[in-house]
Amino acid sequence: QVQLVESGGGLVQPGGSLRLSCTASGSYFRLIAMGWYRQAPGKQRELVATSTSGGSTNYADSVKGRFTISRDSPMNTIYLQMNSLKPEDTAVYYCNQRQYDSLRSGPNDYWGQGTQVTVSS
Repeated sequence: QVQLVESGGGLVQPGGSLRLSCTASGSYFRLIAMGWYRQAPGKQRELVATSTSGGSTNYADSVKGRFTISRDSPMNTIYLQMNSLKPEDTAVYYCNQRQYDSLRSGPNDYWGQGTQVTVSS
């Protein structure tokens, strides 16, 4: 089974930076994408940024120009560099891996345990 382990969350002041990391272990038939989602208290989980196996990236409008997703494929690791953080970025951030488990399976989503990011003075 796939396991995703996140690290790098914490408390930061507005305007500060953090870098999240997520390392995946396990196997897949074909990788579709890896990415980051977040969930703030009382809100639904939302996409932050994704990186497809083909190298395309996608960002939520709210983080464009401030966050950067990158991948270290040999290490099965993705990163989220977060700059110019705002209080509204406060949330639990989840790593996601979307893949085909086998030739006949549909796409499956795997999630990390989440890491808390708090932006506050």
